Amino acid sequence: MSEEMKKQESMEDYMKEIDASFSNFRDDDMLVWDKLEQMKEEKTAFEVTVEGIVKGGVIAYVEGIRAFIPVSKLALNYVENPEDYLKKTITVRVLEVDEQENRLVLSARELLKEQADAEKRGRIDSIKVGSIMEGTVESLQTYGAFIDLGEGISGLVHISQISQKRIKSPKAVLSVGDPVKAKVIKNEDGKISLSIKALEENTEEKEEEIHYELPESEEISTSLGSLFKNLKING
Repeated sequence: MSEEMKKQESMEDYMKEIDASFSNFRDDDMLVWDKLEQMKEEKTAFEVTVEGIVKGGVIAYVEGIRAFIPVSKLALNYVENPEDYLKKTITVRVLEVDEQENRLVLSARELLKEQADAEKRGRIDSIKVGSIMEGTVESLQTYGAFIDLGEGISGLVHISQISQKRIKSPKAVLSVGDPVKAKVIKNEDGKISLSIKALEENTEEKEEEIHYELPESEEISTSLGSLFKNLKING
């Protein structure tokens, strides 16, 4: 075999190796994008490290692919300084996948919101029917008043449960910001129903009990004896 033919064969083998390597690389790349698409569909949570700061967000890498995390998706609340997240590890989900545009967007906010909602639901579920709660009037509606019970929890006092007296509007007896005490009369599906009237009823019942409390029989006899003792009959 001539030297020229050997060189040509070597070049062909080299090009085949390049093509095979490129094909394998492309196949691996496609597998990564397919995996990312699956992670998006399954809402898989995973950790990434913030490697850079860019306009409007930060950069991280997933399986060697550059990913963008918008500032609005870094936390539950507004992030003033994205630089504080540099080199920090955060838990995220895949938000957008576009292989054609080579675009991968991640988010931490959805996970954080779900965690916060679960914690809030746990606090709500721990509130027992019959409990007496203290809170502040948060807003007034035509159908009732929402009471801020703290820790992000609110309860509704329906207009029929605000007062013993019949009122046309909650504004007749309540104002936003008023401190109130109310009894929990229902806690279902994460919604708390309250009654201010129930506490008024208890107060009135106690007053009635005191007002109508009868003395012991001995005390009655003594009182009648004293009455007749001081009674003068003119003949």
